[in-house]
Amino acid sequence: MSITANSQLANLLSKNLKSITSIADNSVPTLGSELVYTQDITGDYLTFYWSAGDRLGINSEQIIGDLNRDEIFAPVEKVAYLQRLGRIVKNLVPERCQCWFSYRQELFELELVISPIMPTLGTATTTVLVMGRLLQTKSNKKAVHLPAPQPTELELALSSHQYRKLISQITRNIRRTLDLDIIWQQTVDSLGKALRLERCIICPYQKHSTKVSIIAEYHKPEFDSMLGLEIDLATEGAFAQALATLEPIVENKPKHRKFGQEKILVVATCHQDQPNALIAVSLRSECSKLTSLELDLAKEVADQLGTAIAHATLYKELEAARQKAEEASRLKTEFLTNVSHEIRTPLNGMIGFQRLILDGMADDVEEQNQFLLEAHKLSLHLLDIIQDILDFAKIEAGKMDLELRSVNMDELLSDVGNSMHMQAEQKNLSFEMQTPDTSDEIIVHGDYLRLKQVIINLVGNAIKFTHEGGITLSADVVRKKVVFQDQQFPGMVRVRVADTGIGVSLDKQDKLFQLFSQVDGSRTRQYGGTGLGLAISQKLVEAMGGEVNFYSLGEGLGSTVTFTVPLYQQPVMVLPSEIDTPD
Repeated sequence: MSITANSQLANLLSKNLKSITSIADNSVPTLGSELVYTQDITGDYLTFYWSAGDRLGINSEQIIGDLNRDEIFAPVEKVAYLQRLGRIVKNLVPERCQCWFSYRQELFELELVISPIMPTLGTATTTVLVMGRLLQTKSNKKAVHLPAPQPTELELALSSHQYRKLISQITRNIRRTLDLDIIWQQTVDSLGKALRLERCIICPYQKHSTKVSIIAEYHKPEFDSMLGLEIDLATEGAFAQALATLEPIVENKPKHRKFGQEKILVVATCHQDQPNALIAVSLRSECSKLTSLELDLAKEVADQLGTAIAHATLYKELEAARQKAEEASRLKTEFLTNVSHEIRTPLNGMIGFQRLILDGMADDVEEQNQFLLEAHKLSLHLLDIIQDILDFAKIEAGKMDLELRSVNMDELLSDVGNSMHMQAEQKNLSFEMQTPDTSDEIIVHGDYLRLKQVIINLVGNAIKFTHEGGITLSADVVRKKVVFQDQQFPGMVRVRVADTGIGVSLDKQDKLFQLFSQVDGSRTRQYGGTGLGLAISQKLVEAMGGEVNFYSLGEGLGSTVTFTVPLYQQPVMVLPSEIDTPD
């Protein structure tokens, strides 16, 4: 596309500039443009013609000498204007710009296309051809807005060349990185500076989103920042329309107060016809209507940016997936290391005690029975470890079968207490059980054996990680209707296991329920176990319609684990004050 534009530009220049060489009587052919003049690099006019000069009070018949001598028609920012002329002459590249010119008591805003005039071979370029149109004029009394004439074929060719150069520059820059944050900011900065915009913002878009947030912004110092603001697509019609049509949309009166009275151009970036961001640029209210070329080029910029965003997003997702896979691999390796240690320890103990018996190292029958008892304890410990691993494997494979039925909570807690009370006493820890005061039984909906496994696991952990103080096992009724597996239950029973143990620091608590993850590998070695207990308990409770929560104020401050299970039937409460609400 750029080759076509450049060829068009070259043909038009060669055709039209032939007439410039035939300048006579200080006049210039109009070349089909409203304003045409030539200058040298010092800013002196060589030729000057303006079709609107008469109605604006400018005498186009004035001799060039008067214009140069009195500077009666000159750029307001002369230094910047002359620097631009010098740059164009040096680089031999046309530029498009908007400049204010002064004439007596009037100010004129002009849109100009400035092109170098190529001299004969071997001679340095010293002159430029300027073609333009009037955007607005202001006087001391009031501003007068004049209809802007349609751009000429030559102006369109020059504009196309400049815009495509801008597109190439922006896309070249954003393709150098796959960092989305850099792409966002680099885009708005490039557009804002190159086009001298008052404001340029960009908002990422997710499918079916009703709001978008401004993630990057370019704005002039006199404007307030809009960074971080949310834009409601339902109220800002231009944004919603740009997403729906994937076409540039001009909005004359945006609803958001931060836009003020600014007219905005909104265009959606997209990849494979799926929008992924929105760009909005502020246009001065006096700005002439955008040409079809300008709108096409805006869409081309958006398409190029949409592709870059899609590639960067894909890279970010792949990078996150890679890091997640590496972390999972690391955790699995650590898990297998700990599990292999846990399996070898009881096995080595069992083999050792059995070897002592086979070698006749027992002094008497009583010592032999003691060896057998220790080997039996180690075999039970090994069985618990293997059961944890098998349960975990079943849960991962989705083959954990549960027999959900009515379960008497008092019987369950009593069974657990009989199993765990002795372990607590062996460590000189207190073990208390608290149940709500009711006039009838508390019946829950769950799998008796799995509920027992969960509570024993939680109480076992509490005993393991507590050196002094005690453990409290309690249950209370939460009267809040719940629905599980299309069945409504009158409430939940919340079970608490609280201890005065070593606790867990706040920054490590999120790892407790992660598969293959342990808060501290060295702690696992010190206290034993696979580290799967909480993860298995959470999966089992969730499969029975409840949820597990962990609370600890930090290391050395103890911990509390709660889980809920659906209440099969509503009991009659003795004390209404016991009625609670969910955590």
